[in-house]
Amino acid sequence: MIHTGEKPYQCSLCDKSFTQQSHLKIHTRIHTEEKPYQCSHCDKSFKHTKTLKIHIRVHTGEKPYQCSHCDKSFTQKGNFKIHTRIHTGEKPYQCSHCDKSFTNKNTLKKHTRIHTGDKPYQCSHCDKSFTQKANFKIHTRIHTGEKPYQCSHCDKSFTEKNTLKKHTRIHTGEKPYQCSHCDKSFTQTNTLKAHNRIHTVEEPYQCSHCDKSFTEKNTLKNHTRIRIGENPYQSSQCDKTFSNKSTPTSYIKTLHRQNRCTAKEKKMDSKISDTYSFSESKVEVNVEQTDCETSETNSLSELKIEIKEEPIDMYE
Repeated sequence: MIHTGEKPYQCSLCDKSFTQQSHLKIHTRIHTEEKPYQCSHCDKSFKHTKTLKIHIRVHTGEKPYQCSHCDKSFTQKGNFKIHTRIHTGEKPYQCSHCDKSFTNKNTLKKHTRIHTGDKPYQCSHCDKSFTQKANFKIHTRIHTGEKPYQCSHCDKSFTEKNTLKKHTRIHTGEKPYQCSHCDKSFTQTNTLKAHNRIHTVEEPYQCSHCDKSFTEKNTLKNHTRIRIGENPYQSSQCDKTFSNKSTPTSYIKTLHRQNRCTAKEKKMDSKISDTYSFSESKVEVNVEQTDCETSETNSLSELKIEIKEEPIDMYE
């Protein structure tokens, strides 16, 4: 039957057919969801013995497939084969839409969706959809509030493992990304990439409204908002809006500083009025105050007070 191509065993639930009855039996379990092979270490069960055998290695720690190029070993032959291609440079899976090729079939499948626009993973909480299951899973945590990756140095937790890894470097001081032009190093690759443009004078982010260009995408984004007049960031203290995310925080700090200075001015005026009220003479008090914008510690000793006394006309 293998040579003739004959497939006499037809699935009654779909249009697939098989050369062997055992293959049909395994296939039928997809429809019936039957999983007769139970793991003795946990509550998981499987459709066939081969999958159970591979799964048990998770519990036993057995990794029978050893790479001859490095010290890595694997529980599954398929993963071992894919890994070996990193060393050999083999990329047998070619994209039919562009010149890119891949080490494994699954990566090609994910890549193809960029060309086809297929996004099979739909969020049930909003209208967003995704090409990859992993990205969909991470996105879902925005809605559920789940942050499974906990920092061991502080109380912060994160929605994805990679973000935790980057965060941990703040505590460890690790900066694995070294600039090849100077002695600076960075915690993240994108920060190094942006830094390199200082040396190369590359400004790939071009404004569509004017002739300005920028080294970073975020800088272009902020610039564009100024051009179009978009102010998406609202102050929590008043109705003012801003184009830059950090501006409301700076604005609120300045506002509080000004309010404190105004309060101190009033307090000082009251003190001066009480101190220099004479019954014998008219008193003119000129107060020169230091800049409240630059100092939050103005006191009475910092005021220059000029007192002019004039005789009172008793016959007024």
